[in-house]
Amino acid sequence: MMGGGAALTPGIAAMLLFGVFFALMFLRVPVAFALGLACLPVMFIEPRLSPMILFNETFKSYNSFILLAVPFFLLTANLMNVGGITDRLVRLSRSLVGHFPGGLAQINVVLSIFLASISGSSTADAASQSKLFIEAQRKEGYDDSFSVAITEVSAVLAVVIPPSILMIVWGGTLTVSIGALFLGGIVPGLRLGIGQRASVHIYARRRNYPKYPRSTLKEVGAAMVVAVPALMTPVIIIGGKIFGWFTATESACIAVLYAATLSIFIYREMGGKQLHGALLDTGKLAAVALFCVGTASAFGWLLAYYQIPKALLAGVASWDMGITQTGFFIAFCFLVVGCFLDAIPAIIIVGTILEPLARSVNMDPVHFAMVGIVSLAFGLVTPPYGLCLMISCAIAKVRLMYVLKDVIIMLLPMLGVLSLTIVWPDLILFLPKLISPEYLK
Repeated sequence: MMGGGAALTPGIAAMLLFGVFFALMFLRVPVAFALGLACLPVMFIEPRLSPMILFNETFKSYNSFILLAVPFFLLTANLMNVGGITDRLVRLSRSLVGHFPGGLAQINVVLSIFLASISGSSTADAASQSKLFIEAQRKEGYDDSFSVAITEVSAVLAVVIPPSILMIVWGGTLTVSIGALFLGGIVPGLRLGIGQRASVHIYARRRNYPKYPRSTLKEVGAAMVVAVPALMTPVIIIGGKIFGWFTATESACIAVLYAATLSIFIYREMGGKQLHGALLDTGKLAAVALFCVGTASAFGWLLAYYQIPKALLAGVASWDMGITQTGFFIAFCFLVVGCFLDAIPAIIIVGTILEPLARSVNMDPVHFAMVGIVSLAFGLVTPPYGLCLMISCAIAKVRLMYVLKDVIIMLLPMLGVLSLTIVWPDLILFLPKLISPEYLK
């Protein structure tokens, strides 16, 4: 792509791009703006480039039918919160796991699994569940550090359990079947949930956290009947995409219509005021996410223009790593990048850089995607970026460093699931091979 007359070498261009970006991040410039501003010095220095390319590439990235799914999934989550759907899922979660040690925290994790299968957004889940659970856990005697840690760590399930917004961005950016990614995320996502429930159990035993009386079969059945309409949402979204009834974007639109119908006509808890609030919140969240997509795409275009990925991977290729070693190297890259960069631009920039390396060792694209996505989930709860961490701490009114120890402990089961994902590809590929093997061709 780069001609022989370029004013900058790949090395100098890379130093300028990443140097300016990290300098702006250090100055606390928002990520989306930092990515765009980091492009400008290179575009001014290089005679054949123009700052107009920044605008062209940013707006070109929005011309994507797949990306329309992002605001629709966010709207689905917001409609659920204001329309009484979340309340029904809380009731069901309590009837299923409230009798285990640390009952309220167990409900927190199980509700995260339910919400993850509908919303696809960890930040939306972190915000809604922090408001719902942290104060309630305080009143029942839970430590603040534990309450914040389990709320934010369980919220990251939304990026692993389908329909994940990260899967949609990954599939659109790197041309991977979104249906295969949805299927590939189910097993590791549920394993993460089981690991978090085990963490709650150990904490509750050691700190004597309370539990609720065991629900009777009649109470479980009643909670299930009330929640069944809400539980049909993920069936519609994921099943419709997997079985080819509609595209990811169409499934997101149908999910919005279904959630609105439930909230207005079945549960009857959403009026004009609540709908306005849900639309407003969705607009804010979608604007942030899509602005990141745009400026990250311009940044990625410059990386490709100077063939920086090829230069970066030239040395790595000489290490002669096998598929497992490559998997751990890829995970390490995403773990480090996720600490400083939002997951969406990380996929667009780092995923594009590492994709040729994964292909060189015959790593399945779905396996590569899930290693990247699970690794990026850590970045949502680790400083200095840690968006879910910051949201939960702000709502709980506690300092970030106060909760860090418990966060690190709760990330250990996630680290185990990530290692299994790398070492045992069939953990990811089992369901795609079983249900829709054509996705892997």
